[in-house]
Amino acid sequence: MTTTTRFAPSPTGVLHVGNVRTALHNSMLAKKSGGRFLLRIDDTDAARSREDYVAAIRADLAWLGLHPDGEERQSARLDLYAEGFEKLKAAGRVYPCWETSQELDLKRKVALGRGLPPIYDRAALSLTEAEREAKAAGEAPHWRFKLDHSEPITWHDGVRGPQKFDAGQLSDPVVRRADGSWLYMLPSVIDDIAMGVTDVLRGEDHVSNTAVQLQMFTALGAPPPRFAHEALLVGSEGKLSKRLGSLGCDAFRARGIEPGALVALLARLGTSLPVEAIADRDALAASFNLATFGRAPARFDEEELARLNTALIHAMPYHQVAARLPSGMDEAAWAAIRPNVTVLDDAAQWWAVVTGPIEAPALADEDKAFVAQAAAALEAGGADWQALIAALKLMSERKGKALFQPLRQALTGLDHGPDMASLLPLIGASEAQARLLRAAG
Repeated sequence: MTTTTRFAPSPTGVLHVGNVRTALHNSMLAKKSGGRFLLRIDDTDAARSREDYVAAIRADLAWLGLHPDGEERQSARLDLYAEGFEKLKAAGRVYPCWETSQELDLKRKVALGRGLPPIYDRAALSLTEAEREAKAAGEAPHWRFKLDHSEPITWHDGVRGPQKFDAGQLSDPVVRRADGSWLYMLPSVIDDIAMGVTDVLRGEDHVSNTAVQLQMFTALGAPPPRFAHEALLVGSEGKLSKRLGSLGCDAFRARGIEPGALVALLARLGTSLPVEAIADRDALAASFNLATFGRAPARFDEEELARLNTALIHAMPYHQVAARLPSGMDEAAWAAIRPNVTVLDDAAQWWAVVTGPIEAPALADEDKAFVAQAAAALEAGGADWQALIAALKLMSERKGKALFQPLRQALTGLDHGPDMASLLPLIGASEAQARLLRAAG
């Protein structure tokens, strides 16, 4: 059977870094085996779902280089959910309830006070037919899925290994509200069946949901997919972070982070494989293996992301970045400037140093005389840094920092930057001589 995975965000906000990691891992799991990666927009919450968020989800996935092989929207599949619901209703696996949220909250508090698990007590199942009819005449019910308590729920998790749940310790989940709208659990199962999903890879906060949903697959007469639950992300400080939960692709783009850097980090975060600046998506996918995932929280380090970003940029050939570079910046200029770029926007700043104008530095008198000598030597030898340095050594007897630093300051206005042997030809002999003379006063 073709491996089929899915990413199922709700369009009630933008994707954050945890969502991105889930999408990426599902894409890699499918790609490794030549399978299919699907996008499902879980927009049954009509009040909170927004079209601009749907568009943002698609745009973020495209920016990351994740291209789903198909897309479904839950809002277009309501008839399918109703059909599945009626099948469960006929089998006695869903039942109506009329408790208010306040009554349920009180029940939970009472259970906790008695040292019992705060699960639903199935009081609705004890109602007589007459009592149900009376309640139904007054208000519409919400509906719960009836869990089978006869045997434990077990499965082999792709990350966590053997799992076992006592169904009697779980609440029968509400699957449909009184207004007829759907909650997450049942539509997700019906979709996974209809879409042919073979593997569900998601965060460990869904483990108890999986236990419940496995019974839903069985009740609907369908084999369940393989489930795997990866550890959640934590910040570099070692705990869950509000900031981490709000970091979206817009924030990374604003900081100049390349999508490949984010992918390289998240691809192996939480695994035993080394996090490396790997730009080759096929190589990353080939190395993807659930057996390498650990149970410890996966630590997201923004400094590590910045390091990967810099490493990937330093490996980028000119043709890959040409369209994003300043006008007039050619391959030689990119080769000269690239080692000093940490985000691609830095290239514009360094190109401005080349094209000028720059602010003439305030030099000491002895350095002014020295750069005046340099201007004369440059006129004679042209824009050849090594020849200029060799001539100035003989003329001035300077060496080391005393030789190089005043020249760099006069030519670029800065104390640091790209290799001058590559930079000087870009500035050109005429402009370089003019800068040296301005610095000499």
